[in-house]
Amino acid sequence: MEGEKPTTLVCTVLAINHPNLCYRVCAVCERTLPDNDPTSLCKFCNFNAFNSVSSGSKRLFRVLMSIASDTKVFTVICFDRMAKVIFGCSADEFFDFAKLHPFAAVSASRILEGEMFKMTLSKPKNGNAQHLRVVSVVPLRTGFQPAIATLRKLYGKRVGC
Repeated sequence: MEGEKPTTLVCTVLAINHPNLCYRVCAVCERTLPDNDPTSLCKFCNFNAFNSVSSGSKRLFRVLMSIASDTKVFTVICFDRMAKVIFGCSADEFFDFAKLHPFAAVSASRILEGEMFKMTLSKPKNGNAQHLRVVSVVPLRTGFQPAIATLRKLYGKRVGC
């Protein structure tokens, strides 16, 4: 990817890092919360004098994936809004589904391997970030179904999302 302008390309998903598809954030301010302590609350919102109720948490997608264009292989990161297009549900819904079906993340990764998308990629604005960001994603296959739709058929239940 050259320059600072976002680049749009047609690509294929090669692999998805399925062990860490989402992360916890404060439901109010969306600051990151530790994943290893599900009871932890947002230090900012809970100590804010203007906030009379304690904040809860929610999950957002953060999907690290390898994609291939016609000339290059990229490692990109797909955050919540764009990941919802691919997965077809919220990160909380997918997390709940995966609690009932422990191999759902692995299966979703396999389902999405080989799918073709038109993606717009941009360089990260944060100097510490190392992966290109997916800022737009459009499925190219006419019959594309988000991963959760295929997972529901695969597992035969309409539980979770």
